[in-house]
Amino acid sequence: MRHWTLDDINWDRFDPAKVDPDLLCAVKAAAMVEGNGGDYGIYLARVFHDDPLFRQAAQDWSKEEIQHGEALGRWAMLADPSFSYAASFKCFTDGYKIPLEAERSVRGSRAGELVARCIVETGTSTYYTALMEATEEPVLKEICRHIAADEFRHYKLFYSHLKRYLEQEHLGLWGRIRIVLTRLGESEDDELAYAYYAANHPGERYQRKRFSRAYARRVYPVYRRGHVERAIAMVLKAAGLHPTGRLNRLISKIAFWFLRSRVRRLGAAG
Repeated sequence: MRHWTLDDINWDRFDPAKVDPDLLCAVKAAAMVEGNGGDYGIYLARVFHDDPLFRQAAQDWSKEEIQHGEALGRWAMLADPSFSYAASFKCFTDGYKIPLEAERSVRGSRAGELVARCIVETGTSTYYTALMEATEEPVLKEICRHIAADEFRHYKLFYSHLKRYLEQEHLGLWGRIRIVLTRLGESEDDELAYAYYAANHPGERYQRKRFSRAYARRVYPVYRRGHVERAIAMVLKAAGLHPTGRLNRLISKIAFWFLRSRVRRLGAAG
């Protein structure tokens, strides 16, 4: 099936009156992270250097991620003509680097790397679904619909290869859970903070805590309970646990409470 392109987007439906300034800031940052799929593709190709099947899948994935960045960046330039996707992306990649020279996964094994990739795709598919439902701007809604579908498909892609590598490497349940928790704990690392900085405040001094909070203050409010429950199901599946049922309900309840509490604290901090 043919993958969508930027030419498939109905750009002439863009409505500047429906652009939310906070979501615009978040989209600019998201464009940086998505556009960096090229470097992640290089990293994965090195880690899986002797697996041509996965290398091809990772290459195709990388191209789609780059296209996501281009689509979001083009929309952001429509919404804010002073914004330059190319200039901001250069600022981002000049300041934020991933270990392209690595020949082994930073997760300790290839199965561990694929667990971590599943967690990333969980976050992105959930985020773009939530963003699609939060925005009233029709072009952004269309872009997010395409990206959310891609990211869910990417989750299934990485999960299918994870099953293959679990048979070879025998990463146990606790090992998978450890990687899941570690990757979730990295959700507020330098990547998102630096992406927000490069996209929205490139001329200022980088302050991780400041820009991490600024990003979270604009992104966290778009999530609803259903988004959290769906994300928890995907996380549990990647961890090797039953994705639905009592455990999902319990963790989802705690996660949603934490999320809303964080939104309130961020709002109070201004």
